[in-house]
Amino acid sequence: MLKRFIILLSLPIFLCSCSYSNRSEITFASWGSITEVQVLNRVISEFEKENPEIKINFIHIPQNYFQKLHLLFASSQAPDVLFINNLYLPLYASELESLTVEPGIFYPQALESLSVDGRLYAIPRDISTLVFYYNKNLVEPPENWRDFLSALQKSRGEFAVSYERDIYWAMPYILTLGEDEGIKFYKNLEGKYAPHPSQVGSSTLGQMFLDGKIGLYLSGRWMYPKISQTASFPFGIVKFPGSVPADASGWAISKKSKHKAESLRFVKFLSSKEGIDYFTQTGLIVPARKDCAGSLKEGEAFFEAIASSKVVPVGRDYKRITDRKNKELFN
Repeated sequence: MLKRFIILLSLPIFLCSCSYSNRSEITFASWGSITEVQVLNRVISEFEKENPEIKINFIHIPQNYFQKLHLLFASSQAPDVLFINNLYLPLYASELESLTVEPGIFYPQALESLSVDGRLYAIPRDISTLVFYYNKNLVEPPENWRDFLSALQKSRGEFAVSYERDIYWAMPYILTLGEDEGIKFYKNLEGKYAPHPSQVGSSTLGQMFLDGKIGLYLSGRWMYPKISQTASFPFGIVKFPGSVPADASGWAISKKSKHKAESLRFVKFLSSKEGIDYFTQTGLIVPARKDCAGSLKEGEAFFEAIASSKVVPVGRDYKRITDRKNKELFN
């Protein structure tokens, strides 16, 4: 790569100018934290060095991403490449190119999550599962369901476990115990082993965990950097003692892109081992590529969770259905 780059620099100025004037320009939309944007800018810079005939116009949308993405599609200004997750993928599948990957490289749950009717519409970057962060001063790590029940009863914290009135957070219990039993068990946690919303107040469950009030905190990898940097007590991470839902995010290509070959080259670069390694090393994500697992610090519980995870089918009406379910179950 370096040798090729030196050769390009040694070309006559008029040749370089001509080449750059004919560059293909790709628009690329993504959300992301400051850390993720820094990684994206780094990856984009590396890609442009290796592909000087292609320029990437990065559109960072930190808030209301899918509302703004919807407007871009509606006004025929869809980006060539877009970052998307499995929850919203069905809404845009008809607008996206179907893609293929080499077998065995990605976790099958990630590929299934980003597929609609058996067709893959985004190359996975990460796979998301739920695990328990636990306060070692308050509870013993539950390795199985019996341990979990014991931890609830013997917790030395103000509350044994986190709880939110949302079907998403009930899913591990539903997948483990079945729908009726799982919902019943989950709802019975509130007020007995878990805080009532009035006891959370203006705080968050994550902050209550960091304040030493909750023994077992159910969350994803996105909380690891904050917990590892700010927890004032010894903590550990253990898989949920059952099944958890598997979600994924990845890069897709618009059907209306005028630069599909260049867009595909960019997506392949983003989803390469080197590309996903960059994101994994931030500690924010669990990589969807199996060969990037070694780049994740303290990732054992997350990979164990993947092994027992299940992909929950998501349709175009996902948001409306979950809103209705939440009203039925928690109102």
